[in-house]
Formats: sequence, C-alpha cells, structure tokens
Amino acid sequence: MGAVAVFRAVTAVEGAGSNGAYIHDRRGGEREELAESPGHRLSRHELDQLYSLTMQAGIAAGTVILSGPAREGIVPADAYRRLAADLEETGCTVIADLAGDRLTAAVNGGVALVKVSHDELVDSGRADSTGPDDLIRAMRGLVGEGAATVIVTRADLPSLLLLENEVHEVHAPSLETVDTSGAGDSLTAGTAAALASGESLLEAVTQGSAAGALNVTRHGLGTGDADTIRQLMGLVRIVPYRGGHQPERARGTAADEPAKGLRTE
Repeated sequence: MGAVAVFRAVTAVEGAGSNGAYIHDRRGGEREELAESPGHRLSRHELDQLYSLTMQAGIAAGTVILSGPAREGIVPADAYRRLAADLEETGCTVIADLAGDRLTAAVNGGVALVKVSHDELVDSGRADSTGPDDLIRAMRGLVGEGAATVIVTRADLPSLLLLENEVHEVHAPSLETVDTSGAGDSLTAGTAAALASGESLLEAVTQGSAAGALNVTRHGLGTGDADTIRQLMGLVRIVPYRGGHQPERARGTAADEPAKGLRTE
C-alpha cells in the first residue's frame, strides 16, 4: 500500500493470505501476461500492522508515496485518508499515486502532490473526456478537495501541472519507446526522491519527468540510471499552459541549450 521514498529497508507484515503476484513472458520482446493473482484482502490485524509500519517509515523518511494494490478491495479506501491525514500531521510530504476511491480518500486527508493519468480521471468520472479543459477542471476539483499540487500524465502528450492555481505543461524528451509500463511510477519516484532531498516542487517534477522519459527506453518496470536522468533533466521544459498552443522551443535540445535542470517560460 505505501511506498516510502529514500527508505532503504523493506518492511513486511506477515499475513494468513497470499500476496498479489503476476507472471509475464517477455521472451518475444513484448510483455505477455500469463497469469495474475490479486492477493487477499488484509485482515484488521494485518491492516493495523501495515498502518503502523507505514507511519514509522514515513516519519523517518519525511517523504511518502501512497500507492495502491493492483486490484480493488485489498486495502479499504479509508485507510488512505487516515494515512494521508496522520502523515501530514507529522510533517511528512505526502504524494498520492492513486485512482478512484483511493485517490478521493487520500485527497480528503490532505496531500502535497497528486499524480494521476488522464485515463484514470475519465474512468473514475472526474473528467468527462481526456481533453485538456476537462482535465484541468478535474485537477482544480482535486485541489478543492485537499491536494496542494496535481500533475496529470497524458501518454505521449505533455503532462499538465497545476501548481499554486497556475496550469503548466511539462514537456519531456520524446524517446523511442520499448515499453511504456512503469513510466508513471518512475515519474512519481523521481519526483519524490527530489522532494526528499529538499528540492523545490518544480525541480522535483523536472527530475520525475526525466525519469519517466527514460523508463520507456528500457524493458524493466520503473528503472533508469541516475546519470542519464540528470542529463535528461536539461531537456525538460515547464511552460505556462496556453490552451493548446505549443510554445516555441518548449522541448529544447542539448545542442541548442546546455543542461540546466529546469527552465520556466
């Protein structure tokens, strides 16, 4: 349920049921799902243990990502609301990478950042379409419910960022895609790691976007090396949203500008 940034140890809760698991075949170069088990719903005792461990790790790390299991019903949605509220109370920076009822619950608890995809906003009924106007209305709705900042990924289109009531586009390098799986997780992880290191939110989103851009070039889920991510950060551009207008040189190149990590226009 909860993944904590900058926390090297893995803590676990012993339970009577089974964990979620999947088997993928990648021998042909593509990801083919052969089998998947969602796992069992946590018992009250197991949930209490997991809650305590997440609080403990979150307080130690200072930055927390709340993410969800692969299937509904494993963890009650209200657990995310309580965790968000309690972690915020301890001074943690809480990031929600969730959808549906779990996203609603976490936002109601109060979070520093929400990362959600355009498809997830439509599927949950928060947005009528994946058009930018509908997405921006949904983003403002999330802020009204308790999110400080919202970033919406849009597949191969620039992400939308709502920060301090202003909407921006996040332009990342468009690299040759091997596998899109895990790109959103890489964005979230890169953003969280930067925030945990004391970077500003704009710097954090720049790092996360670079990590997400790199991930699509790799076969592993949520992978990428730090040196390449740092180089790609110089090609990320965060610019004001102008209703579909593409600002000149929004993407930039290493040839025409040195890598600076961030540029706003």
